[in-house]
Amino acid sequence: MKEICLIGAGKRFNKDWIFRSLDYQFEMGHHYALIGNNGSGKSTLLQTISGYTTLSKGTISWEPFNTNNIFEQISFAAPYLELIEEFTTLEQFEFHTKFKPLIKGITVAQIIERIGLKDATNKQIRYFSSGMKQRLKIALAIFTEAPILLLDEPCSNLDKEGYTLYQGLIRDYAMHKLIIVGSNDPEEYDFCEKHINLMDYKK
Repeated sequence: MKEICLIGAGKRFNKDWIFRSLDYQFEMGHHYALIGNNGSGKSTLLQTISGYTTLSKGTISWEPFNTNNIFEQISFAAPYLELIEEFTTLEQFEFHTKFKPLIKGITVAQIIERIGLKDATNKQIRYFSSGMKQRLKIALAIFTEAPILLLDEPCSNLDKEGYTLYQGLIRDYAMHKLIIVGSNDPEEYDFCEKHINLMDYKK
């Protein structure tokens, strides 16, 4: 079985524990929501699962994936992840695919149209609104051919239409993946059948 396994996992900054004593298995094909107050550790745990940061205590394993190239198996969208401002929408997709392939059966042009950025295909990202940037970040993550999808407050900066787009993309292209969403907004994780409250892992 493909899974991410945390055993006795803890992360601290200086003397403050963000979370600790976390034992959990995230299984392929299931969908999980990380919930809890601001500062409870949702983003930190997502970054740990992605391999971006390391645990202060305990272990994490990605079975049966190779730890050395786990980044190839994961796509990640978060408002704090940067795009390359000098690129156009099309150039950002072309650059992205040099590192990770997109799912088959849909072209880049079709993706750009689906996320409502057709008129901005050749527009530099520096001129995008925050909502346009977030649509692009979500699309890059969801349309990447990777079995694990991590989403940190994915609808930040999105309007009602953007929420509808996000929910439709998840439904149409990502339900077969292992999805972990960090959020306090039920509309961002209403498809998740399992909820983990990180406030339970503070002591």
